[in-house]
Amino acid sequence: MSTILFSIHEGVGVITLNRPDKLNSFNREMSLALQEALDKCADDVSIRAVYITGAGKGFSAGQDLSEIVGSSALSMKQILSEHFNPIVDRIRQLPKPVIAAVNGVAAGAGANIALCCDIVVAAQSASFIQAFSKIGLIPDSGGTFFLPRLIGWQKASALAMLGDKVNATEAERMGMIYKVIPDEGFGSATLQLATTLAQMPTEGLALTKQALNQSFSNNYRQQLELEDKLQQKAGDTEDYREGVSAFVEKRPAVFKGK
Repeated sequence: MSTILFSIHEGVGVITLNRPDKLNSFNREMSLALQEALDKCADDVSIRAVYITGAGKGFSAGQDLSEIVGSSALSMKQILSEHFNPIVDRIRQLPKPVIAAVNGVAAGAGANIALCCDIVVAAQSASFIQAFSKIGLIPDSGGTFFLPRLIGWQKASALAMLGDKVNATEAERMGMIYKVIPDEGFGSATLQLATTLAQMPTEGLALTKQALNQSFSNNYRQQLELEDKLQQKAGDTEDYREGVSAFVEKRPAVFKGK
């Protein structure tokens, strides 16, 4: 059975983490397969948005601990440099919006891979856990970078050190995620959100993502200069011209991602 399921639905690259019997915990095979699926999404011009979810009852329980014990154990360096860091980097650099549809528990690296996505939606029954401190580790997979930027220093410090479980409602309240969606109909509702994004002016969305990425390190003046540069690029797109024409002509716009 493939550890990653991949399909295309109305311009959306649908990626499903598929180790449901292990709560979709990451082993080497699934980590490399997810990187390959993200590369497909980046290269295929027919894919204009990406949707990541989990099979079964969980999004992902993080690293499969059975791979870090025994004589054939993978090293921490190998897991981070070959598995999780490349996944996070691909998501952030992918010039298309990436939605994490968190259908159940998201723990450890599973939580942080979800939180590095552009938009995170969670089922009512979902939860997020920075489980690293329970076994003497630090949050990885971008956790120490994204979490304090999402929810602030104090909350991030407490969650990272105490390892509290955060339910979906609380995650939305503190700004960790975009929205909570009822369990019933969660899959169809969140996939529709991804489909909506795929029908938008996705070249502009890619430039927005680029601007947000660089805002993490730019100062105010540098960010204004970047906005100037990227806005000129956005203004040269076919979708911008279509959007203005549709507005003036009082009709729905038809965007092509160009």
